[in-house]
Amino acid sequence: MKSAKPYTILVSSLLLLSSLCVHAHKTPLITVIGTGYVGLVSGACLAEIGNSVICADIDSSKINSLKNGIMPIYELGLTEIVMHNVTQGRLTFTDDVASAITAADIIFIAVGTPMADDGKADLSYIDDVIETIAENINSYKIIVTKSTVPVGTGKKIRARLENVFHINPQLFSMASNPEFLREGLAVSDFLEPDRLVIGTDSDTALVTLCEIYEPLIAAGIKYVLTDIQTAEMIKYASNGFLSVKISYINEIANLCDATQADVRTVAYTMGLDHRISPYFLNPGPGFGGSCFPKDSQALVYIAQQEGLPFSTLQGALDANRVQQKKAVEKLSRLVNDYNNETLLGKTIAVLGLSFKANTDDVRYSPSISTINELLAQGAFVKVYDPIAMPNMQRIFPSITYCQTLYEAAQDADGIIIMTDWDEIKQMNLAHIKQLMNQPLLVDARNIINPEILKQLGFTCDNIGQSYLCKKQTEYVHKLVPIHLHRRMPFIKFCTK
Repeated sequence: MKSAKPYTILVSSLLLLSSLCVHAHKTPLITVIGTGYVGLVSGACLAEIGNSVICADIDSSKINSLKNGIMPIYELGLTEIVMHNVTQGRLTFTDDVASAITAADIIFIAVGTPMADDGKADLSYIDDVIETIAENINSYKIIVTKSTVPVGTGKKIRARLENVFHINPQLFSMASNPEFLREGLAVSDFLEPDRLVIGTDSDTALVTLCEIYEPLIAAGIKYVLTDIQTAEMIKYASNGFLSVKISYINEIANLCDATQADVRTVAYTMGLDHRISPYFLNPGPGFGGSCFPKDSQALVYIAQQEGLPFSTLQGALDANRVQQKKAVEKLSRLVNDYNNETLLGKTIAVLGLSFKANTDDVRYSPSISTINELLAQGAFVKVYDPIAMPNMQRIFPSITYCQTLYEAAQDADGIIIMTDWDEIKQMNLAHIKQLMNQPLLVDARNIINPEILKQLGFTCDNIGQSYLCKKQTEYVHKLVPIHLHRRMPFIKFCTK
C-alpha cells in the first residue's frame, strides 16, 4: 500500500495547536550555524519569540564582535533585538561549533550558498557543516536548512549522513524552513511574516518546529506544512517570480521611454488589478542583492539539469543584465547632447551603492555594473553611500569615496542616482547644481520629480518617464495626478 502523499496546510489549524500542547516538553535548545545575514537575524528573532538560541560561527573575530554588541551587517532593529535577548539570557554566541552542535536539539544551517561560475548553487559551506554535524552528533537532532538550497538538498544531506558518515537514521530528522526576509526589513519580516513554511520528513520534527514558532502561529500567521523538497522549491519559485516581475516592469519602462508614455501611471494602474498587485512594479536599474540574481540563476540551472527549458526566468535574467547598463547609456546620451562629447575623461558621481536602501549589501548591486561601465568608457568615478562604501571598497579600491553626497557632486560632469536612500531624496538640488561642472543627472530610481530638476536648470533623464524630462513645463502642469481617487463627474457627450 502506498504511503499517503505529504500534505499542505495553508491556514491555522486548531488540531495542530492542540497537538502542541499534547507533545509539549522541555524547551528545545536551538543552534544556528552561521552568523551572516540569514543566521544572525533568524537566531536573534527565534530568541525574541522565546527560544533559547546559540549562534555559532567558525569566524572568531565576528563572534567576538557580536559578544561586544557590534553587528557584522546593517539591519534596522537588529542591534536592539540582539542586545535585549543577550541580556535576557536567551541568546549566546560561540565559535565552538562542535560544542554548539552537541548541546543542540535543533540545528539550523544558515551558511552561504553563493552562485558558482556555471550558475548552480555552491553548497561547499553546507557540506562542511554536515561533516561537522556528523562528527559531533551525540543524540537525536532535527537538522533544518535555513539557507536557500536547491530542490533535493534535504534528501542528499540525509543520504550523505547515512551512507558516507554512517549515522543511524533514527538519530536525526531533516527539515526545510526557508526564509523570506527583505534586507532592510528583515526583523519585521521574521516577526510578522506573510507566511511560515515548514517542510519535514517526520512527525517529531513537524511538531517540534511548530512548537518553536508557536507564538507566530498563535498570532494567526498563515503557515504551510509540507515535505522538504516542496519547501525548498517554494523559496526558489518565490524569488524567481519576483525577478520576472521586476524585469517585466523594467522592460515596460524602456518601452515607455521609446513611445513617450509614463511608466509611473502605467505601473500604478496595473497595480490596481488585484490579480497583479502594486508590489515590485517600481522600474529601476535592475535587481540585485544576495537572493534574486543567485536564486533565479540556480532555478534555471535546476531546470536545465532536468532537461526542461525555463525561458521566462532566463529572459528575466537576460533583461536584468541589459537594464543594469541603462543608467550609463542614458548619461552618455545626455553628455553627447549637452556638448557633443563622450564620457572619456569626465568625472561622474554615483549616489548610492547598496542594491537597495536601508542595507549595506552590495552583492550583485546594479551599482557595480554602473561603475564598471563608467570606468570602461574612461570616466573618473566618485561615489557616495551612507552605509555601503566599506563593502564596495573591497570591489573597487581605486575609485574615489566621498564623505558626503555634496563632496561627490563637487566638480562632477554628471550624477547617477542608483539607490533610493532618504538622504538622496532630500538632498539640496540647487546646491548640487552649483557644485557641478555640468548639470547632468540620471535618476535611475525615479525618486526626484523631473519638473523640479528642469526648473533648477538640470538636464535629466530617468527610467520610464523620459518624456517628462523633455516636455515643456506648461504641458506637464496640465497632467492629472495619478493619485486622484475622487470620482470625477460624469460628462455626457452628444452630437447635434
